[in-house]
Amino acid sequence: MEARDERLEPASSFALRSFRLEPQTWREFLSEEEKQLLFASFFTCPDSLHLFICRDAESQLSVSLTFPTNISSKVICVSKTGREAVTKETAKKALIIQEVQGDDALSFMSAITEQVICPLLSNPENSHGWVAGVAEEALRFMERQKNEAQVMKAQVDGRTFLPQPDALHDDRRHDNSIQGERKLLDVKLVHACESTVIEWAELVSEFLQQDSSQPLLDGLKPPPTEEFHFWKNRLKNLQFIQQQLMSSRAQQVASILQTADSVYCCTLTDIYRHIQEGLEEAEDVTQNLRPLQEKLEDVEQLEYQQSREFLRGKEVMRGLAVDPGPVLDDVRLVILTLQTLKEAYSLCRTQLDQDQDQGGLSHRWDFPSHLVFFHLDNFLKRLQGIEEVHCVSLQLYQLDQTALSGVSGRMWSDVVQDVYQDFLCHVAVLSDCGCDATDPDDQSFQLHLDQFQVQVWDLERRLVSVLSRALQDCCASSSAAKLLQMFRFILDRPLIQEQLRPHLNQLLEVVLTELDQTWLLVCSQREKADTFCRFTPRPAAVLCWTQQLQMRAQEALKNYKALQHLCVDLGEVQVVLQRFQQVVDLLQDFRDTVMSNWSFQLDSDSGFILEQPLIQHNQQGILGVTFSQKLEALQRELRYVSRETDVDLHPYAARLFTCRDDVTQIYLSLSHMVSSYNQVVSGVLQVELPLIQDQLQDLDQSLLALQRNTWSSEGVQQLVEQQRQKVSMFCTTVNEARANMDTMTHIIQGWAELHLLQRSGDSLLEGRATEQSYRRLREEGQELFRLTQENQSLYRAQDSSHAWSRYLDHIDDKVQDGLFQLLLRSLHFLSDNMNPQTCSAALLAVSLQLQDTGTVFEPSVGSGLSDLMKTIISDVYTAASLLPRISVSRHGNYQVSLQQSPDLSALEQEVMHRLLEVREEAERLRSELDRYSYLWQSDRRDVMQEFLTYSRQLGPEELEPEEAPPTLKDFKREIDSLHRLYTEVTHLDDVIVLHGWLQVNLQPFRDSLLSVIQDWSHMYTQHLLDSVSDSLQQVTQRGDDDDEEPSSCSFSPTETILLLEAAGVELPEHLSAQLQC
Repeated sequence: MEARDERLEPASSFALRSFRLEPQTWREFLSEEEKQLLFASFFTCPDSLHLFICRDAESQLSVSLTFPTNISSKVICVSKTGREAVTKETAKKALIIQEVQGDDALSFMSAITEQVICPLLSNPENSHGWVAGVAEEALRFMERQKNEAQVMKAQVDGRTFLPQPDALHDDRRHDNSIQGERKLLDVKLVHACESTVIEWAELVSEFLQQDSSQPLLDGLKPPPTEEFHFWKNRLKNLQFIQQQLMSSRAQQVASILQTADSVYCCTLTDIYRHIQEGLEEAEDVTQNLRPLQEKLEDVEQLEYQQSREFLRGKEVMRGLAVDPGPVLDDVRLVILTLQTLKEAYSLCRTQLDQDQDQGGLSHRWDFPSHLVFFHLDNFLKRLQGIEEVHCVSLQLYQLDQTALSGVSGRMWSDVVQDVYQDFLCHVAVLSDCGCDATDPDDQSFQLHLDQFQVQVWDLERRLVSVLSRALQDCCASSSAAKLLQMFRFILDRPLIQEQLRPHLNQLLEVVLTELDQTWLLVCSQREKADTFCRFTPRPAAVLCWTQQLQMRAQEALKNYKALQHLCVDLGEVQVVLQRFQQVVDLLQDFRDTVMSNWSFQLDSDSGFILEQPLIQHNQQGILGVTFSQKLEALQRELRYVSRETDVDLHPYAARLFTCRDDVTQIYLSLSHMVSSYNQVVSGVLQVELPLIQDQLQDLDQSLLALQRNTWSSEGVQQLVEQQRQKVSMFCTTVNEARANMDTMTHIIQGWAELHLLQRSGDSLLEGRATEQSYRRLREEGQELFRLTQENQSLYRAQDSSHAWSRYLDHIDDKVQDGLFQLLLRSLHFLSDNMNPQTCSAALLAVSLQLQDTGTVFEPSVGSGLSDLMKTIISDVYTAASLLPRISVSRHGNYQVSLQQSPDLSALEQEVMHRLLEVREEAERLRSELDRYSYLWQSDRRDVMQEFLTYSRQLGPEELEPEEAPPTLKDFKREIDSLHRLYTEVTHLDDVIVLHGWLQVNLQPFRDSLLSVIQDWSHMYTQHLLDSVSDSLQQVTQRGDDDDEEPSSCSFSPTETILLLEAAGVELPEHLSAQLQC
């Protein structure tokens, strides 16, 4: 169970509110495995009806299934409304949660009242300021509360508490009162003591009148333990009452009554005497019952716990609707145990009678046994009825697994399911009858049993109707046997067995009919020469067919034997056995004829095969094994013969059968040899044939020996093995050379996946061809050269051989074609990625930078990119020079040959043309950005001096302008202009792609230009800061705090500072300090 079990939600909410817990504390409490098991047991076990949650002495949460002891605080009681398991859907309705006080709460209340509250109230110093009578009334109230608590505590513990008179406290409180009040108190005290004695007499009399036989008088059947508990509790209660009567309070009551000469002194004396007599009686009875109790406890320790746990009234029948198996086992165990007890009782009584006869005793045991076992016999009879109900239920529960087949199978299955559903309804009614099934005196349950038996008979009649119709529909004994096997669990029922007997007799006729059909089938087929099986020799197929017919007859007999225990006519059994034996004899005769004919045919075919040559050429000139198909068919028939032990073989067939394994091995060797030979000859290349011509002629000469020898020749196996080795060596050599050729072809084809040029991580082209591609070409070139050398060794070819030279030229053409495709694909890669219509991303990248001389591209879009592209193309061609030349008749490496290819040259020219186009576009971009050239070409000092003189920048046409010093508005105009220009430059693109493949990085240019603009802006703001500093310096020297008229070379500090703040310029610390002063 998990901590988030939804079944715990009601209890969790109640506990959090009641104990004022933190949610984390409650979750930690639920996460303990021991607590989880306890909660799971409470929710699922039907015997666990209550769950108690409390705080222990250490203020820790605890949970138990029994009421906690020694708990003085509150306890949360979670109770189930029924014995059913609690689910998350029924948790809120099935649980009742409430708070109760711990069993020590009453003791705690009494102790607090007696030891704390009463002494405080009885002390006059604590109540001298109270209104008269309040303290006395409060003391009497607390005394009554203490007495009521002690009475309740005693009742809970099964004890009798003798309450004390309240006036004893009044007597202690008024020891020093005046004489008149003292007399009044004495009268009240005597009256209170007399009333207490009367109450004591009633309590003691009520307790002493209790009798252990009262449950029997009430019609109950208490076990012996009830008697033991009664006297044990009686003794403890008498001792408790005696302790109260001997207490100081009780002695004080007796003293007061004696002093007052009260008539209730005799009553008190009688109470003492009755308690003493009852105590002596209880001690005597308890002492005499102890040995008997020990014996009974020993008996209870035997294996009777399960029986006592089982026999719980309604629980006996509740298991009927779920799983009657375990309950049935328990009931049978109880019945067996009780019957064993009766048998042991009878045996002991018989043995006792025999011992008395031998001892000559005249007094015999004449106690009637039926009185002893009257209730037990009724109980056993009731248990046997319960056993019968559970047995029937266990059988009928299996109806749920039945499913009838056939044309009407669905209909009959539905009827059976209807019977099953009706049975479930009857079981549900019986299991929920609410009667005590184990009580023999409960006649209402017997009525339910009788009604259930009538209902079961009705269900059995309905099942018999279904089975009868289903058996009538069975056209074969196997179907009937399967049907009866399916319903075997109810066939032992007397009603069903009796009504099915006529239909079982009809099944006997079905079995005889099946045997007759087998007889007729054998008779009709034995004269026919039809092929019984396309893929099996006819004799073997006939033998297999006869074996299947015999199994069919045996199956019919087996089906009959499955029904035999339900039949009573032994004559019918003999008829079936005789008919079966006739069929078996007919089949055996047919088998003997077939095996005899098969033996002659095998001998004829074997003689023909043994005289045939081993191999020969067919009409197409292909080498093959002679009569291979006929030989395979004969070998297959011999394999079938090996399975039939009754076939007698003639000489030729016996000879071939004896050496069939050797013949099979020779045939396989010859087949493999001629297959390898034909494969080599048929797959020879035109350039390869001159290399193997001599070896092939020698091999043909040696194979002539196999064409002259037959299967019956001596030493055939050794001859075949020798020729097989020669052919195998030749074929292996040629196949290895061809495998090397295939490997070389695969290597060359693998270059289609090789990329000499590829993009880097930022999707741009790497500067050179990849060294990994170069390394692969070198390694594969060496591998190609090695394979050609290995083939030369395999073919045993000479370097000067013309045939070998043609073979090398053949390989060289393949290598050159593969390299051509590799270079062509690489140049196509450049051309496609430099075409604005086909390129998908930038191929090369340059950056525009601002230097002292102006804007420049890095690398240069002129010679720089041209040199880079020429280097890339050169690297592509260099890849062809990495492989050694295979041909010995051709000069120069592959690069020289491929550079003369017009297709490659055309692609190279196209790439260089794309480069010229993008160069022009890059120059136009640089020209557009030269509009900012005045920023880095102008001298800032000259411009600033001109601005301070004329408040603006002069044009080239102004030769003698009028001097006009700038105002703050002029400074603001220049600063705002630079700010707009800064914003404009900031929005320039980081990257521009030209022609779709040349990526131009403008960020270096933009950053440098922004720095220049900031220098221009700083020039104006610094002048203003200097002006403010000069003004403040002058003010400080004159000691004037207000703003005076500025000098001819300065502005108002306030306006200047506002302008600087608007421009985002922060004042230096020394200026801020001067302004604050």
